[in-house]
Amino acid sequence: MFRRRESVPFSFVAEADRFRSNVTPPPRLRASASQLASRSLVGLTLIAGFAGSLLFGLPALDTGSTSSHSQTSEASQHR
Repeated sequence: MFRRRESVPFSFVAEADRFRSNVTPPPRLRASASQLASRSLVGLTLIAGFAGSLLFGLPALDTGSTSSHSQTSEASQHR
């Protein structure tokens, strides 16, 4: 049987499966010591920020009823 290929609007898409490049990409540059140190410092700052927000945020989210005062309106007190 005769098999017909579907038409593709862009010719480079149709030729992509048989195209091979002989150009090799340049090697990746290694990060210098100062770049590694700055990346580590940024990472540590982010982690410290998350830890600090948890440390200060968790007491505010506490729903325990250990509070000594209760919320009542002034209108209910003067009846």
